[in-house]
Amino acid sequence: MGTKELMFSFMFTSLLLSLLLIPSLLTRPFFKLSPSTSIPSHYHPGNYPVTFAYLISASKGDVNRLKRTLTALYHPANHYLLHLDLEASPEEHAKLAHFVSKHAIFKHFGNVHIIKKSNLVTYRGPTMLATTLHAMSILLKSCHWDWFINLSASDYPLITQDDLIHAFSNLPKNLNFIEHTSRLGWKINKRAKPVVIDPGLYGLNKSELLWVSKQRSLPTAFKLYTGSAWTVLSRSFAEYCILGWDNLPRTLLLYYTNFISSPEGYFQTVVCNSDEYKNVTVNHDLHYIAWDTPPKQHPLSLGMRDYRKLILSNAPFARKFKKNDPVLDKIDRELLRRRKGQFSYGGWCSNGKNAGCSGSKVSENLGIVRSGPGSRRLKALTTKLLSPRNFYRRQCM
Repeated sequence: MGTKELMFSFMFTSLLLSLLLIPSLLTRPFFKLSPSTSIPSHYHPGNYPVTFAYLISASKGDVNRLKRTLTALYHPANHYLLHLDLEASPEEHAKLAHFVSKHAIFKHFGNVHIIKKSNLVTYRGPTMLATTLHAMSILLKSCHWDWFINLSASDYPLITQDDLIHAFSNLPKNLNFIEHTSRLGWKINKRAKPVVIDPGLYGLNKSELLWVSKQRSLPTAFKLYTGSAWTVLSRSFAEYCILGWDNLPRTLLLYYTNFISSPEGYFQTVVCNSDEYKNVTVNHDLHYIAWDTPPKQHPLSLGMRDYRKLILSNAPFARKFKKNDPVLDKIDRELLRRRKGQFSYGGWCSNGKNAGCSGSKVSENLGIVRSGPGSRRLKALTTKLLSPRNFYRRQCM
């Protein structure tokens, strides 16, 4: 029985890998985006020093939370790709599509898109990783950007996008921010040795992972690493993961298809086993996340009691937040200078120091970055992370 399950797993993995590579090889897009089919080639929102490509993923029941996170993160210089789980109802998919297609600013800049053919994402399965790689391939083919950031609807920014752009403008564009360690501990027996099959790779209905009776030994052809599923990846490394000019990314994709919680190990293991990229990786996920002691499967939900810790972390993102938690309103007011329903403060839509950012009138100052305290906090964090004491000593340990 175990041998048959492994054979089926290999077949589905091969099919998955083929689907991921096809968009990069064809001259016309194989994927489907909504509301438009491609990002215009003349898209130039302004002369910004760096740009970001976001994947924001949401599950069933998370449309309103996704809309709030997207609005708080929005900036015309960036690109946004939204994924709503296939399990969500048709009404939820329609609601999100209507919000994006009818939004005046999103239509004006044309930089917010929805993956029309949604994936079924299984908890702790490789389908989350497949969705991330799918999004990376779409964004690589469709538009120019410098860093790829994957977030969920339960994430929220702690700084404005002008702050993020300003803080990253002097960083080397080949840097990757990936929290990682080779000290697997309990994950050896709970993650690395078990073999699982994700029905989400071949079924239309969500179900639990299938567990193979036999376990496997630890690999000897490469070294395993683990860490956070939330990353900031350089365009160069994203291209390497999708195109794989050596066989490492493909080999590890096949391996991690049967790995529990593969998004917490795939990018870590790829980058730290690559001679080209392991020396340009920062050991941090740029998130503030609170855990139990010892850590459980899920992080703690953040609230008002965590507000000071959020600021002191100097991180640009945090998770996870409950829907419409009051601390989000406080973050909007004090950190993002964002009024209800509006965008975060930025030079592109605010003509004055304290002007709101409704987006009703686009400023003529496209390309102008108005950074603030958030940029200074993030620069303090990156300076610390890139110091000789921390950068190389904490790399691929």
